[in-house]
Amino acid sequence: MSTAKFRPLEFGVTRVTLRDGVPGTHYLKADQDLNPFAARMTDRLQHWAQTAPERSFMARRVKQSDGSLGDWKHISYSHAWATARSIAQGLIARGLSAERPVVILSENSLEHALLGLGCMLAGVPYVPTSPPYSLVSVDYDKLKHVLRTVTPGMVFASDARYAKAIAATVSAEMEVVMVEGADDAALKGRVVTAFDALCATPVTAQVDAAMAATGPDTIVKFLFTSGSTKLPKAVINTQRLWCANQQQMAQSMPVLAEKELVLVDWLPWNHTFGGNHNVGMVIYHGGTLYIDDGKPTPALIGETLRNLREIAPTVYFNVPTGFEAIANAMLTDDLLRKTLLSRVQMFFYAGAALAQPIWDSLYASQEREVGERIVMGTGLGMTESGPFGIFVTNPHVRAGDLGVPTPGLELKLVDTDGKTEVRYRGPNITPGYWRNPEETAGAFDEEGFFKTGDAVKWIDETDVHLGLKFDGRIAEDFKLATGTFVSVGPLRGKIIAAGAPYIQDVVLTGLNLKEVGAMVFPTPKVRELSGLGGDAPLSDVLASAPVLAHMQKVVNELAQAATGSANRIARLCLLSEPPTIDKGEITDKGSINQRAVLSHRADTVAALHEDRLHYILKPNT
Repeated sequence: MSTAKFRPLEFGVTRVTLRDGVPGTHYLKADQDLNPFAARMTDRLQHWAQTAPERSFMARRVKQSDGSLGDWKHISYSHAWATARSIAQGLIARGLSAERPVVILSENSLEHALLGLGCMLAGVPYVPTSPPYSLVSVDYDKLKHVLRTVTPGMVFASDARYAKAIAATVSAEMEVVMVEGADDAALKGRVVTAFDALCATPVTAQVDAAMAATGPDTIVKFLFTSGSTKLPKAVINTQRLWCANQQQMAQSMPVLAEKELVLVDWLPWNHTFGGNHNVGMVIYHGGTLYIDDGKPTPALIGETLRNLREIAPTVYFNVPTGFEAIANAMLTDDLLRKTLLSRVQMFFYAGAALAQPIWDSLYASQEREVGERIVMGTGLGMTESGPFGIFVTNPHVRAGDLGVPTPGLELKLVDTDGKTEVRYRGPNITPGYWRNPEETAGAFDEEGFFKTGDAVKWIDETDVHLGLKFDGRIAEDFKLATGTFVSVGPLRGKIIAAGAPYIQDVVLTGLNLKEVGAMVFPTPKVRELSGLGGDAPLSDVLASAPVLAHMQKVVNELAQAATGSANRIARLCLLSEPPTIDKGEITDKGSINQRAVLSHRADTVAALHEDRLHYILKPNT
């Protein structure tokens, strides 16, 4: 493959300072200081409403009567500002507060965005809640947990799809606001407020007074963690956290302010990547966000591709499965290549490892279409860090690279059990978990650094300015019976890369056993590999000769590259039952919860290591 030049992209941080602490501890920060930042995100919204009132703030395709999606409906900055003021007045009149916030059950929408802005103006926190907690869950346990934790004063839902969940979890006295669907049978007997009525509330001087009373310590929202080890925790997001993080992003990624920002984005707003990183970016820089109703799933990826054929983003964010689908489509879709690559300055992925074959395919399409490569950025962050924390500051990114700390964020590198944990301290770090002082106290060390649980290594020990690379989650790593540590993150990434494009994710097994095993969640493409029809049971697909032969080759190649028992896959099985959100095995962003899968599939783990499964693949060497 050729090595074409990269489309020019400026990086904001290129030098770092490293100092030693007590033995086994080091501190790392950017040479560049953090510049002053806005006290409140609402100040940025007001700025753009005054300086670019007719600029499009957000757009979403209108749903037609037949369920299809039609043309784009836009809302301008002036319209967003005026509507948010009316909503704020309505919230103030209801006496809502941090003790009685607004819970939002619905997916990304213009109404969701406007309600969030109204909450910010009124100084009332809002709680974007994972839609699958209402639409996919059967027992609603996580939704009930959210409601118990934050004790809302109002619940918002877009339409009747949420009626059953509301009836099962929300008290009859609680005010429910809906865009449509108030007459659903499940809501019979309830008083439901129309969203349009809330937007029509006459504004008084109370709104300006409420906004003036907010400041850097005001809570903007509660974002719930995915609950990988326990029930989800409500992460406190203040104005300081959000604004500081946006300024950090602007200095780390100068491209955000170089030209008028345009995003096409599906990432859910109940997650920090979509709701803080991307929505905040648009507000901070006066950009335009096109809400993508697609997702990187076989059923919905078509909508994402349709949008990217029509709207050319200036930067583009996605998770690895999304980039995989786009890479595959660009091989034959001329219009997709032309539009997507016409003005995009940077791609950016997060959430999981991006396999090298996907990277290579993206580069090949870029070189074919525009004669240059687009930088693929990445880094490391979390809900508790706003999320932006560490970012790669050169175009030559490799899978697993994280980069250097953003300005104003100090990293503490702590050696423990053969790993190095990275910890954060800075203005973008959460003050803690809402109504959970025990978890809050345990999350910070004696110097006030947030303990991430992420392990890192140097990209190049001879050049600290290149920064760090990912070395797995400390909580996911385990020991074999021999006492040897298995580093789950890097090994998982190797398996996914070796099995591309047929391995979606992997859960490693072998705790206190002699060998490492792997349970594989396949991608939909295994159906093509099997040669069986689309209606064939997945169990038959996974048992087909072509699929087994491919996976056997993967196991053999991994074994040949292994250097010891800790990174040798001694046995592998394919899982026909997909991960479920009810059991906490997967988030709605698509990431796998290793611990939950191991817990809920303990019988499969035991059968894999006791040779009791029908198909177990082992190395031939």
